[in-house]
Amino acid sequence: MKSSEILKEQVNSLPDKPGVYQYFNINDEIIYVGKAKNLKKRVSSYFNKIHDSGKTNVLVKNIASLKYIVVETEEDALLLENNLIKQYQPRYNVMLKDGKTYPSICITNEPFPRVFKTRNIIRNGSQYYGPYSSNYTINSLLDIIHQLYPIRTCRLPLFEQSIQEGKFKVCLQYHIHKCNGPCEAKESAEEYRKHIEHVKQIIEGDANEISKILFGQMQQLASEYKFEEAHLLKQKYELIEAYKSKSVISNTILNDTDVFAYDENENAAFVNILRISKGSIIQGYTIEYKKHIDEQKEEILAMAVVELRERLKSNSKEIVLPFKLDFNLKNVNTVIPQRGDRKKLLDLAIQNVKQYKLDKLKQAEKLNPDQRAIQLLNSIKERLQLSKLPMQIECFDNSNIQGSDAVAACVVYIKGKPSKKDYRKYNIKTVVGPDDYASMKEIVRRRYTRMLNEESPLPDLIIADGGIGQMEVIRQVIEDELKLQIPIAGLAKDAKHHTNEILYGFPPKVVGLKPTDPLFKFFAGMQDEVHRFAIAFHRDKRSKSQTASELDNIPGIGEKTKNELIKHFKSVKRIKMAEMQELSELIGNSRASAIYNYFRRDLKP
Repeated sequence: MKSSEILKEQVNSLPDKPGVYQYFNINDEIIYVGKAKNLKKRVSSYFNKIHDSGKTNVLVKNIASLKYIVVETEEDALLLENNLIKQYQPRYNVMLKDGKTYPSICITNEPFPRVFKTRNIIRNGSQYYGPYSSNYTINSLLDIIHQLYPIRTCRLPLFEQSIQEGKFKVCLQYHIHKCNGPCEAKESAEEYRKHIEHVKQIIEGDANEISKILFGQMQQLASEYKFEEAHLLKQKYELIEAYKSKSVISNTILNDTDVFAYDENENAAFVNILRISKGSIIQGYTIEYKKHIDEQKEEILAMAVVELRERLKSNSKEIVLPFKLDFNLKNVNTVIPQRGDRKKLLDLAIQNVKQYKLDKLKQAEKLNPDQRAIQLLNSIKERLQLSKLPMQIECFDNSNIQGSDAVAACVVYIKGKPSKKDYRKYNIKTVVGPDDYASMKEIVRRRYTRMLNEESPLPDLIIADGGIGQMEVIRQVIEDELKLQIPIAGLAKDAKHHTNEILYGFPPKVVGLKPTDPLFKFFAGMQDEVHRFAIAFHRDKRSKSQTASELDNIPGIGEKTKNELIKHFKSVKRIKMAEMQELSELIGNSRASAIYNYFRRDLKP
């Protein structure tokens, strides 16, 4: 039996139950793992239609067989899918990009625990809180912990026997009142543990309770006239209050809530979580997924929710989402807020995920300056449906005033950037009068005939600085005369001479781009550049023609001499009237004689 027939039988025998399916290639390698509320319905959808995404069609072509696992609930399917993707890392699955290890707070499993930042998770009974994607957040939190509580920073193995044997001596931290000296039994393990319990409460977001305890103790000491000790507690109380003011939400009713935000671009998806506990934001974290096929945002967000809750060990009974998931989670209340405090938190999470995406883009551009240009070229290829990336784009423009001094220009963009060494200027030679279409034909014919003769690389896209008419005359030369196949686009202008439409194809159709679209701005910028270049050339030519004079007709008088004479005499008329001696003093006898005799030739008998 053929593999296609086996695969068809496997699909037909799938149950109408939730589960996870695995696709294998001809080498029996897992190439894709997916989840489904209804296995038969979901898997069949891959094979009964042509997909919009080319990547999905490639995946389907590579499927040789499949396996599936039936589960009880949708959440079970989500969890199993997540685990299988991590284990096998299939080629076509969205993949978690997790190259960077973020720090966590560790509370060690010791009689006198230490509290510090670490990137290494050691399963030895120690407690870890995190990870934290912001170094500033974790450092600020540790700083306030060590200001509030005399937690040791040394690495001494402080066990009861070694302390009793007097193996250790107090260090500087003890003398500056940052540690109570448990190494010399100056503080019991029970007293030390109370500090650690308070530390855990702060990390978990329960700073309110610590604040109340400190305030009560402060009042008790003041009533006993122990003002110095009360003042020390007041300093700690103020530290806690300052910490709360930075982290507490206005509505402290919110408790044990996870807030998720989503953003994406063409190749990646980003998900941010804000963890809320007892009215405080206790954690913020963002992960990135690399997309491979046309994954839906609902699928990616569902996967991220499971991953982040597992990673951050969250058991929150409420999650706030930007949109509805396809899969339901057990024992969790899902909220999609439209207003109120939850909406404010969602907006904050969205702000965080957008900033993360922007930072990643900036980092990528810094490491690879051409990446942004390639993204732009990919956008042009996609929107114009080109067969390849337009690595070389050329744009043409004409310039004349009532047919005089007619010129044209061509600007060249390579990898999305102007290549000024390849810009070209053209004097119109064969066209009489103001005929833009005929002028365009001439310069396009001249440029590409020469490029063909010289075997120079031809452009991947030609842009006409004009609408349908300019596009058609370029097409006539490129396709009808030169028998070339080069895509042609046009930049039509409105009554105010502003670019308002981008045209492509024959017959030309408007490419739907908003003026704020980066692609529209790119084409408009190219149009401005070719217009500037053509106008500058035209002005230069017109200026030369206007300054041309009878001096140009005198043998032996070059540009330098002409400039000297004009600068001194201010006009040709005054040069004509000048005496021989005055001319000689300025430019010498030989050239002065040539000019003097030229202007007086008609006066000779």
